[in-house]
Parts: sequence; structure tokens; C-alpha cells
Amino acid sequence: MYNRRQLLYLKEQQLKESEHQNQLLQKELEKQKSIEQERERISHDMHDDLGAGISALKLQAEFLKQKADDGELKSDIDELLKTSEEMNLSMREMLWSLNSGNDTLGSFIDYSKIYAHNFLKKTKIQLVIEDENISFETTITTEQRRNLFLCLKEALNNAYKHSESNQLKLSFIQKDKEFMMKISDNGIGIDHQRPEGNGLRNMKRRMKEQNGHCEVTTENGTHLFFRIDL
Repeated sequence: MYNRRQLLYLKEQQLKESEHQNQLLQKELEKQKSIEQERERISHDMHDDLGAGISALKLQAEFLKQKADDGELKSDIDELLKTSEEMNLSMREMLWSLNSGNDTLGSFIDYSKIYAHNFLKKTKIQLVIEDENISFETTITTEQRRNLFLCLKEALNNAYKHSESNQLKLSFIQKDKEFMMKISDNGIGIDHQRPEGNGLRNMKRRMKEQNGHCEVTTENGTHLFFRIDL
């Protein structure tokens, strides 16, 4: 009888613990759902309010440029148009980051390809893109997606400003639960005698925050490897 009571007591305790864990899980799911809904609301508000404001600013600047006779004034208006376009692109990036519907490898890779192409199309650097064994519906967290994209932006900017290269290869590779993004150029490489720049430190920090890894090699150019566990 004692053993039976002990067994019954243990089962009751296990049941209570299981119910408690289920309640915690339910609360966490509700919290995540609430966060996603708030992200969607902010995304829609930014699109409607900021998007409309930037479009109106650009339209007014173009109207003023048509009426302006002074060359210096036209140059200032061109700068205003350039700034408004940069603001528009930044807003689109933020909207993409906020949208939880983009939390897949396919969405990240597609957006990264478009960005890299647009960034390099007016430069002398030829872009080559490849992907290997990618399951495009694989889930990636918003934080991973955002930080990988910021690393991509930094790497492309560094290649354009410092590498003196004429070719850049962007590769996306998936191995089971590991995802790797590789960015390689055929430029002059990195001078290891100089202190590590802020850009490289930021990329390593971003990967570390995502429990990932950033590695740099400089044989026949500069090669950046970014790895995360999915």
C-alpha cells in the first residue's frame, strides 16, 4: 500500500509539473504571437506613414528642380532627391526585417541576391552568385536574418571601398541544420599588420550574438565565412 501511494503521489507530481510546463509554453507562444502582431503593426504604420511622407518629399523636390534656374540650387535639390531615395531604401530594409513572413532561408537569400546585384551594378565588380543544397522553406529567426544581412551589407561595402577587386562571389550553402554564407573577392586582401577595423569587429560580434561564427581568410583575395545553426 505504501509503495502504491508513493507511486500515485509521484504520478500526480509529474502530472502537475507537465501541466505547469504546458502553461509556461502556452504563455511563451502567446508572447511570441503578440510580438509578431506588434511587428506587423509597426511595419504597416511605417509603410503607410513614412512611405507616403518620403514619396511626397521626393515629388516636391522634383517639382522644385523643374522650376529652378540656378545651377547650385539644382545641385542641392539633387542631393535632396538622393537622400530621399536612400531613406526609402532604408525603410524598405526595415520593413523586410520586421515582417515575420520573411523568416525563411528562401526569403533571406532572394533579398540578399537583389541587394547585392543593385549595390554592385554600377561598379566595376562582377557579381557571381551560387547556392548549394538550400531548403528554401527552412525557418530562420528574425534576429539571425537581420544580422546576416547586416554582415552582407558591411562585406559588400568593404569590398567596394578597399578590395580593388573586379569580381565578387556570393555563396549560400546549407548542410542539415547549418547555414553558411560566403563572400569572396579577388582583390588585394587585408593587411594583417594594421589593427582590425570596426566593420570586421562588428561582423564577428553579430555572429557571436547569434551563436554563430565569422571567419576571415586572405589567400588570393578576401574570403568571409558566416556560419549559423538553424
